[in-house]
Amino acid sequence: MIRKIVDFQKLTDDVLQLLVQKYPDGYDDDDIITFRNANNELIHAVEVSSKDTVYLVKIGVKLEKAMEDFVDQSHDLEDSGDDDLDVDISLPDDDADADE
Repeated sequence: MIRKIVDFQKLTDDVLQLLVQKYPDGYDDDDIITFRNANNELIHAVEVSSKDTVYLVKIGVKLEKAMEDFVDQSHDLEDSGDDDLDVDISLPDDDADADE
């Protein structure tokens, strides 16, 4: 059996179809395989198989990090309480100047 590591950004339609069939509701932490590549970088991947090939589809760590940062920022905005600020937005009365 052939084994291939594929980046999620370079998926073929066939491998994408395998992923959708195996993980119709998405994958969770138990499905993720973690290993180090030749450059000693930590790689996260999910596994799918065809008749003759086992694919490890790399999950983008940068994408995961960006999503985590976005969630953290959203929580920070909710916790800051800035939506309860009192702001005086009264405008000067233009008619008062016309009488003078």
